[in-house]
Amino acid sequence: MPYVVTQSCCADASCVVACPVNCIHPAPGEPGFAEAEMLYVDPRSCVGCGACTTACPVGAVVPDTALSEAQRPFADLNAAYYDAFPHADRAPLAPVPPQRRLREPRPVRVAVVGAGPAGMYVADDLLRHPEVRVDVLDRLPTPYGLVRAGVAPDHQHTKGAAGLFASVESQPGFDYLLGVEVGRDVAPEELAAHYDAVVTCTGASADRRLGVPGEDLPGSLAATALVGWYNGHPDHQGLDVPLDHARAVVVGNGNVALDVARVLTADPDDLALTDVGDPALAALRGSAVREVVVLGRREPAQAAFTTPELIGLAGLRGVDVVVDAPDLPTGDDPRARVLRELAARPLDPTLPTVVLRFCAQPVRVLGEDRVRGLEVERTRLVVRPDGVARAEPTGATEVLETGLVVRSVGYRGRPVAGLPFDEATGTVPHERGRVRPGQYVAGWAKRGPSGFIGTNKSCAQETVASLLDDLDAGLLQRPAAGAGAAGGGGLAALLRARGTAVVDLAGWRAVDAEERRRGAAQGRPRVKVTDLAELHAIAATARPARPARRGRARLGRYASRREDDVAAVVAR
Repeated sequence: MPYVVTQSCCADASCVVACPVNCIHPAPGEPGFAEAEMLYVDPRSCVGCGACTTACPVGAVVPDTALSEAQRPFADLNAAYYDAFPHADRAPLAPVPPQRRLREPRPVRVAVVGAGPAGMYVADDLLRHPEVRVDVLDRLPTPYGLVRAGVAPDHQHTKGAAGLFASVESQPGFDYLLGVEVGRDVAPEELAAHYDAVVTCTGASADRRLGVPGEDLPGSLAATALVGWYNGHPDHQGLDVPLDHARAVVVGNGNVALDVARVLTADPDDLALTDVGDPALAALRGSAVREVVVLGRREPAQAAFTTPELIGLAGLRGVDVVVDAPDLPTGDDPRARVLRELAARPLDPTLPTVVLRFCAQPVRVLGEDRVRGLEVERTRLVVRPDGVARAEPTGATEVLETGLVVRSVGYRGRPVAGLPFDEATGTVPHERGRVRPGQYVAGWAKRGPSGFIGTNKSCAQETVASLLDDLDAGLLQRPAAGAGAAGGGGLAALLRARGTAVVDLAGWRAVDAEERRRGAAQGRPRVKVTDLAELHAIAATARPARPARRGRARLGRYASRREDDVAAVVAR
């Protein structure tokens, strides 16, 4: 009974390490890891032990006998990977490197700026060292970044990664300073004075623009804002989302574009069983949208969405999917097969429709007081002398009547206070995560908006390795006198004295419990609190967390440490 990866998994490779027969690839260190759309189980070498299922933080791995009809294409997808990449020379077991130890077992305090997946993986890797304490800062009073406010509400399995982050929070030496923005509440130099090192993991929160006339009309929105709106992000709860027209157009055909299309065409009763934001749910119940056109400049083979997300769209019930392309792909790869199968399906005029339209690009957003339509131009794919295929305009245009245009053409990083910034790439310049000794970067701020949730794990490991190299080389300055003794506690006291409402770990747990309580009353995983004042009020009801006893909790995990080192940790 082989197991099958059934979605765009988090790709953090926990299952790779857990597998006793090394049948899950690409693994860390192999070509394609961190760039592959997902991980794949080799059906010929899988022994059906189920270790991968236990290790997977998002429940993506299931036995082939338990596949639903919509999941069955994933079995072919897993097998197809090994037809293309047989890996006959693989070692029998996934290598697990020995745990690194610090040369000098002194107390080390690190601030991680950004509580999204990148920041949480950085904290997890740092806390493998008993000497290290970590404070995770975020400008919002809630953690988890895009896992909380970016993953579509109908992808609750992917949001399961929050359980992994909750286990990181439970490690001794971890705390939050939420509701704190560097550059607003604390100066970068003040932050550096309180910690041995600072790791910035602030992501890529800006959206890329279309650069066409009419883009700023009411009804023309960025996907970053719309996704935040339906996910209950406090910054986007006042967003004006016109849903009074039968058609919406999403420009761009990546995974986020498919997310938007699914949410706009979903049955509100189904969404009501998720953690979708309440204001968005109310608006979607009254929506007139019956068709969402997902617009891509190039042909299906060059579409930015991943094959697992396409399979997920094809498996939806209650929604028609139309493929509008000059030519259907003829290859035998899984994406081509799914697109041909979709194109051959009979349509039900009573169902809402998602149109995957290829070889078309926006020219102008039409309207005076608000969006009334989108002028699009047909394109054709031309292979240039350098071998690169590019979409070129044909001059043939038409107008799509619509009241909502959503641009979903990528994210972009913003400048970070106190750090250099590359305007061309939207990232912080670095060398293996090192900006300079004492200042580091991880996640999208480091590598740009690419990869999956678990891609941040290997990214974090590289950055932490650079930090520890500098620590062992004596390149990190200890916190300033007074600040270092108190660590994050000293910074929290300083911030509170200034009137900053700081949410610590106990405060977040109070918010989490309240959201889950409200959700349980409605048969939902949680009901998100979207008002900042209410979030802070709930957090303020929390009892102070008891300090963790680091030494005793760590003895079993780090049994290989010398007894004198362990005793030194316990003594602290």
